[in-house]
Parts: sequence; C-alpha cells; structure tokens
Amino acid sequence: MPHPSITALEQLISGLSVGSSRQRQLGMVRQELTTALELDILPGDVAWSLARLLDEVTLRRYVQVAKTGTLRSRLVAGEKPPTSEATNVARLACLQILREAAGLPALAAGSGGPVELRPTPERRQLRDLRRRLRRDVSRIVSPGHARLIAVLAVALDTRARAGELAAQHIGHLSDDHSSIHVTRRPQHGTDIEPDRELVSLSSLSRDALAQWLPIRLQLTETLEGSATALWVSLAHNHAGTTRDDGSHTRRRHGMPLQQRGLIRSYNSGRHRYGLAHFLPPKLEQLRRALERESAGH
Repeated sequence: MPHPSITALEQLISGLSVGSSRQRQLGMVRQELTTALELDILPGDVAWSLARLLDEVTLRRYVQVAKTGTLRSRLVAGEKPPTSEATNVARLACLQILREAAGLPALAAGSGGPVELRPTPERRQLRDLRRRLRRDVSRIVSPGHARLIAVLAVALDTRARAGELAAQHIGHLSDDHSSIHVTRRPQHGTDIEPDRELVSLSSLSRDALAQWLPIRLQLTETLEGSATALWVSLAHNHAGTTRDDGSHTRRRHGMPLQQRGLIRSYNSGRHRYGLAHFLPPKLEQLRRALERESAGH
C-alpha cells in the first residue's frame, strides 16, 4: 500500500491547476519521494504525515540525494547518473509549489542548493549555426561529420532531448524524409506516458539525412536481424562487460548509439569540426535555446 503521506501528496498534486509540463515534473517529485521512503533515506515518521514529508529538513535531505541520481526510476546507459541542472531547478520549483499548496512557507533560499542554468545561445547564434550547417552539409569530411550534422539538423527541427534523439528509429522517418515522429519523454523519474509528435523536417535536415543514411546503411548491413536505430556507432567499442581474464567484450560498429554516446559525439564533434563557436558546451543548452526560440522569446 502507498504510504499515507504519499497518498496525501498525490491528492495535493491532483488539485493543482498547472500545465502538463509542470504536472510531469510534479509526478517526478512524487516518484522520487516514494523511492526515498522505500530506500529508508528519509526518516520513518515521514511516511505518515504530509507535513513531515514537506518539512524543510526532510526536503533538504531529499534534494541532496535526488541530485545524485539515486532516486531515478530508469537507468541511463545502464547507470543512474546525477540529474541535470534543468531537472534540479524544476525539482526545487515543484517543492515550492507543493509547500505553498499545503499552506507552508517558502523554502529558504539555500535549502536545496539552487542551481543556476547555463546560458543558452541567442537567436542570432542559432541563425549562424543553421547557416554554417547548411554550408557544411555539402562538405562532409567523415562519417562522424555526417552523423553530427544530421543529429544537429534534426535537433534544430524537433527540439528533442538527447534521450529522445537516441531513441529515434528509421521507422520514425516518413518515406520522403519530410517529417519524423518524436516521442516526447518526460525527464527521468516520472511515470507519465510519453507523447508522440509528428514534426516537419527542414531542407537542411533532409539534405543532412541524405548524407548520413547511406553511411548508416553500410555500417548496419551485415548486422543480423533488423537494424532500426537512426543513429548508430561508427567504430568498435567495448560494451562494459569484463571477461574472466580481465578483457572486455567488444561491440561492433553499426550498433544503436546510446544517449551517452550521442552526447559524447556532440561534445567532441563541436571541436573536431570547427563548431565550438556555434554550439554551446552542452546539448541541453542548445535544446533550451530552441524551446525559447519556438516560444517566440
């Protein structure tokens, strides 16, 4: 049975008038608090009282642990990495909302170690980035270059998170490559069903995919079974499994590119292909800039 405090929290959340995005974030907080109780991270009496659950001392402990990723409900590349800066900020905002709804005073400024979001590119920088990619798409220098430009072009059109990009399959593309289905997944830790959206692709994305897809086909053509991932690895790499003799198993090229690999290729590619001036250090910064651009800010 659910803990009485969690049941009361669910009732509190259900009565809030907030948007769907904030509702998903509140669901993440509910799930994390439930996990914290199940793991005995929070004091036992917290399970019985909503007021104790939302007590500042309790929440300070919860936020401290949640930021490490321990309370995630899903693995990321087989691990539970620390949560992103954006997630940390959203978590604190949700806690302020919940305490206000419960008639409690706002959290003290330093209660959760507020996280300052990294700056995002301005509209002019996004325009320059598109112009540069448009130039580079006709000057591909390597398979990695082709994949990076295609990933960036699709990201520019879809505003997808890294995990959403990594989850894309060939079947998500329309036959003429004019559109792609994107499964919008809430940030890790929520149990809200993901939304699927059909997004039109720009001429830049279509041209970039025209460069990448033949390379992808060569990388996957000898794989047994159906190779469906849109973004795949370019070279052999170990799978993280250690044999008895201490050696590692190897994953061949053409395997699905995991979220961590996609982020790593972004981080290295922005320098390797002369894009550091156009791309922010983190892919998440680019996504937030695109969200702001889409909202007309």
